[in-house]
Amino acid sequence: MDPVTMAQSLGEGLLSFPVTHFDDSGQFSEVPYRAHCAWMLEHELSGLFAAGGTGEFFSLTPVEVGAVVRAAVSEAAGKVPVIAGCGYGTAIAASLARDAEAAGADGVLLLPPYLVNSTQEGLAAHIEAVCRATGKGVIVYNRDNAVVEEETLARLCDRNPNLVGYKDGVGDIELMTRIFARMGNRLTYIGGLPTAETFAVPYLTMGVTTYSSAIFNFMPEWALAFYKAVRADDRAEVLKQLKDFVLPYIALRNRGRGYAVSIVKAGCRIVGRDAGAVRSPLTDLSEAEHAELRALIERVAPKSLAAAA
Repeated sequence: MDPVTMAQSLGEGLLSFPVTHFDDSGQFSEVPYRAHCAWMLEHELSGLFAAGGTGEFFSLTPVEVGAVVRAAVSEAAGKVPVIAGCGYGTAIAASLARDAEAAGADGVLLLPPYLVNSTQEGLAAHIEAVCRATGKGVIVYNRDNAVVEEETLARLCDRNPNLVGYKDGVGDIELMTRIFARMGNRLTYIGGLPTAETFAVPYLTMGVTTYSSAIFNFMPEWALAFYKAVRADDRAEVLKQLKDFVLPYIALRNRGRGYAVSIVKAGCRIVGRDAGAVRSPLTDLSEAEHAELRALIERVAPKSLAAAA
């Protein structure tokens, strides 16, 4: 899939990123991971992000990233675009982009570089090196220490036709508005704030037609219904689901650092799709927190628990 077609495809529906499965010794467990990807793909999706943030990219070795991406590509079998996680320093990120292309991925999601802050010129050089390392589409993740301003982004797009996506994880509405006003349909815009459902309605008004749903990992029917309510501008239903599930879910997630990933794996475990523990330095939810999450899931998606019984 060429970069432009891939980006347009992503913008037409809901996106998700599978958790990465680990066995009892903390090693990547490919068989259940593939089964989980296949199950997710039984539902309506426009793209799959393999080894992304929720897939614990930050704790995977480059070799493991390749294994995870190949497994996802194999299960997707061309049904939807597969976007591979990519990041760390420039040399490693460029190498991961080449590996993702060789593995059959349709593009890469470029996460912030490891640890360091930089100037706009430095960020631009980093992003451009990754764009030039692959012929596949590149989506830049605007987050943390990698906030790309609109002038920088415009220059990068002029020089790199395969820079086709912009995922926002910052929540700076003014910046997002400036970027959309400047770039228009040149890019596909993806909501990437945790938890993305919270910001879906206001972001849609700014041209962000899609987002990546972590909740899809354990409640895909609910996640799809919520997305469709957003796209239909059904504000009453969106608000109801925010009150019933999303806001209490966020309150639970906010109790522990790193819980944005841990709570998703807990949800998978609760609905009978155990992906193993998170890798350190993350920690799993407590038993009491598991019980609270179970109660929330039962409130809005009892069929998910019934299927796990």
